[in-house]
Amino acid sequence: MPLLDCVEVNPRVKPTATVIWLHGLGSNGHDFEAILPELKLPANAPVRFIFPHAPSMPVTVNGGMVMPAWYDILEMGLGRKLDKAQLLESSQKIAGLIDRERARGIASDRIILAGFSQGGAVAYQTALTYPHPLAGLLALSTYFPTAKRVEVSPANQELPIEVMHGSYDPVVLPSLGKAAVDALEALGLQPHWRLYPMEHQVCLQQVEDIASWLKHTLQIQ
Repeated sequence: MPLLDCVEVNPRVKPTATVIWLHGLGSNGHDFEAILPELKLPANAPVRFIFPHAPSMPVTVNGGMVMPAWYDILEMGLGRKLDKAQLLESSQKIAGLIDRERARGIASDRIILAGFSQGGAVAYQTALTYPHPLAGLLALSTYFPTAKRVEVSPANQELPIEVMHGSYDPVVLPSLGKAAVDALEALGLQPHWRLYPMEHQVCLQQVEDIASWLKHTLQIQ
């Protein structure tokens, strides 16, 4: 399976950790690249950031328009019908990026997966099933469509999971975000849930919290 095209931002020093960050529907890898200066990580933080580009495909809920997507969404609403085979294929591609980082000398437990909206759904599936321990999972304004069928890898049964959502999100309702947290807890995981007074977006306070979480999780001074 060919590797996804990615935006890659390398640190000034030799990287010892990697964050792989997935964008949402209709966007691309440059979307969250712009957040890096706002994180205000130390200049010598040894963290590589990778922002993969989703493939382009027709999206049913958008009238069949071709756009970057990790999977097709067939129907919106609380049920949110989607093409789970495509989601699993995207998950395999992200696992391939994790494998590549390990081949480049980054220990798996120094790799964080992050995802916004559709990207978060893929990140849930990938992180929880990856056969080697990861450093953490950051789930932003997302949901967990594979919760009923996922088989959590023993290596990631204690994975640190940070879940952030907008309390006024009209695209992925807060109830879907909370349902993901409940599903994670039912699987024996211990996610941390945060709500922000925002819609389907990222806000300044959240960016500060993400930076703190990254520094804590990756032990960045």
